[in-house]
Amino acid sequence: MLSFKNTAAELNDSIDFREFLRGLKTSIPMLLGIIPFALVLGTQAAQKGFSALEVPLLTGLNFAGGSEFAIIEVWTQPPQLLFLILITFLVNSRHILMGASLAPYIRHLPNRKSLPLLFFMCDESWALSITDAHKQNPRNPYAGFSVFFYIGLCFALYVMWVSFTTLGVGIGSFLGDVTKFGFDMAFPAVCLVLLRGMWKGFKPALPWLVSLIAAALAYYFLPKGWYVLVGSISGIIAAFLFIGDDE
Repeated sequence: MLSFKNTAAELNDSIDFREFLRGLKTSIPMLLGIIPFALVLGTQAAQKGFSALEVPLLTGLNFAGGSEFAIIEVWTQPPQLLFLILITFLVNSRHILMGASLAPYIRHLPNRKSLPLLFFMCDESWALSITDAHKQNPRNPYAGFSVFFYIGLCFALYVMWVSFTTLGVGIGSFLGDVTKFGFDMAFPAVCLVLLRGMWKGFKPALPWLVSLIAAALAYYFLPKGWYVLVGSISGIIAAFLFIGDDE
């Protein structure tokens, strides 16, 4: 009986490890897109006066991608703290909806495990893990969700993001403005790939479209940085108005 229990435990560990590795492998295409715009963010942060220690603190403690770019865009000396906090909250508010949609998949886990999973959640790990759950078990996606697959995704994305944003600080001083190489296109390209994979028709995409148009207009007609606030608020309002409207 003891031998059987040990064998079962080893088998379970093996399955979990394989799922972790599957998450790592699945993340590779995303990593190829993350590296360029991580370097761009690190370079831009260095140009704003961030040190090689402050950049990993920024990207490691606020693991969100979009909000880091947003606050670097409007960073001043001295920094306008309330404005930066507001921008960070608005841009990261999507994580409230993402976390709420992910919660049913990890409901069975204790808080000491589920809360770290939510902390390391990002757009890519959220989208890929939920899509995978629907593929693994179309009838019951909650049962098809693999925690270790999700952990593999988060581990790869987090390590690469923090590492290459930090590396961008050094590369920026060597190469100068890396956007001249087109690296800044990587971020919208990755977002477009994720959106395409989760496309459910025109109507669910309306908040994205409203946010895009509002942000573009604000970018051209309002002072620098306000397009972030305008786009975020417009998207939130549009989502509130359109969610649940099936008529």
